[in-house]
Amino acid sequence: MFRLDGKTALVTGGSKGIGLGLAQGLAEAGADLVLVARGQADLETAREKLAETGRRIEIATCDLLQTDEIDGFYQELIADIGSIDILINNAGMTVRAPAHELAMADLQKILALNVTSVFAMSQAFARERIAAGQPGKIVNIGSLMCSATRPGTSAYTTSKGGVLLMTKALATDWASHGILVNAIGPGYIETPLTKPLVDDPEFTGWVQERTPLARWGTPADLVGAAVFLASPAADFITGQIIYVDGGWLARF
Repeated sequence: MFRLDGKTALVTGGSKGIGLGLAQGLAEAGADLVLVARGQADLETAREKLAETGRRIEIATCDLLQTDEIDGFYQELIADIGSIDILINNAGMTVRAPAHELAMADLQKILALNVTSVFAMSQAFARERIAAGQPGKIVNIGSLMCSATRPGTSAYTTSKGGVLLMTKALATDWASHGILVNAIGPGYIETPLTKPLVDDPEFTGWVQERTPLARWGTPADLVGAAVFLASPAADFITGQIIYVDGGWLARF
């Protein structure tokens, strides 16, 4: 029930960090991969690393901030490599600033990548699946900030709140087509993006004290939830979010 043999999974932001960790886990569960990111060099490095899984690893460059180009990109990709069964919407970004100091340009950029590109990629995926009469699985990468926030994260929190409700809306619209849409809400995960925070003793101390499991998470900690939601084991689950946060949201 938890195998992905014979399936192909596309992972956005799949060249490093959480995306690369999820790609590794999906491949180990039997899925072939399509990694999408902006940087060709990082994609090549990721493909070399994942080659050890023995799965087919395709790579494709795309600037997901150019949201009007996503549908055309996806159609060309499908024509080149064939259909995709699983979509992992992982690519995202943040800008930290007090809400009253946040530049509107930064807000729009965060919303474009974290919300609009997720919708556009999901829409392209669903259109192909519906036209082919085939089911599919979408897993959106949310955040603790789908449900809570902290100072300086207003733009990111706004975007991830949108991802949570988008997950529910798409799940509702596409259930009759067999396209199931769920999300994962990571806690504080150690990646190249969060390294400055990990290296800050005060911040890491706060994370450890605030998290019941008393540590930062790793991309590998998210793999089980992603494989589960993408697999036949989750065929009666849609419109949900699983928080993988070390107990963060359970504690006052």
